[in-house]
Amino acid sequence: MRTVFFPFTAFCLLSSLFSPLYAANDWYRPPVGATWHWQLDGEVNESYDVAIYDIDLFDSSVELIQRLQASDKKVICYFSAGSYEDWRPDAADFAEQDLGKTLKGWDDERWLDIRSSQVRNVMVRRLNLAAEKGCDGVEPDNVDSYRTNTGFSFRANDQLDYNRFLATQAHQLGLGIGLKNNPDQVRTLSSDFDFSVTEQCFEYSECRAYSGFIQAGKPVLNAEYRRIYVDDESERSKMCKQSNRLAFSTLVLPKTLDDQFRLSCEP
Repeated sequence: MRTVFFPFTAFCLLSSLFSPLYAANDWYRPPVGATWHWQLDGEVNESYDVAIYDIDLFDSSVELIQRLQASDKKVICYFSAGSYEDWRPDAADFAEQDLGKTLKGWDDERWLDIRSSQVRNVMVRRLNLAAEKGCDGVEPDNVDSYRTNTGFSFRANDQLDYNRFLATQAHQLGLGIGLKNNPDQVRTLSSDFDFSVTEQCFEYSECRAYSGFIQAGKPVLNAEYRRIYVDDESERSKMCKQSNRLAFSTLVLPKTLDDQFRLSCEP
């Protein structure tokens, strides 16, 4: 059989026609008020009647993702984009010079230098893994480290560049993507992301910072951990009324996110 060689430019054109870039013009965009369950530890409880499951990228099997989707749920896959976790299967892919200080309260995690091309290459592979597993979207964590003493000297603009890089890469793979926390950059980044995942915004009086997502027709998925919201129904009701006025999707969860309990502010 005669082998036909294409010029490099023609090869690139043909490759692009079949690349995810051309299939990714309709990634998942959840609506305001979407119901959700967030569990990153333990055997995932599949019984909740919600629209979205937010689960760990590495620990969740393709079979689990497919079962959830078969029951008419969307699956968001969590991974840390700003920290090194020494137990992850790709931990050896990070260079020592890209590992910074230890995260406060998380002794087995270290901050990453988000300016590093090697760090970004690892994140591209993680996003590809999410697409290969069939996730509908992703939740990259620790994307506000510019506000922290990481051991590196990057600034707010470096964070914006990195976060937009993640959003662009996710969208090219047909994945929706959420902005995790980072209230100070919401106004700038809300157009790049499809939803927000927040923690303790009522506890720390940060909720109004995320209103730009709601105004853009994008949901805010919020989790609260204060014990008083578990033990005192009146306190929880007061917080939930505020959440519902803001059109947030708020859960009260254990900080370990292991499904020990789950209380919802659904109206």
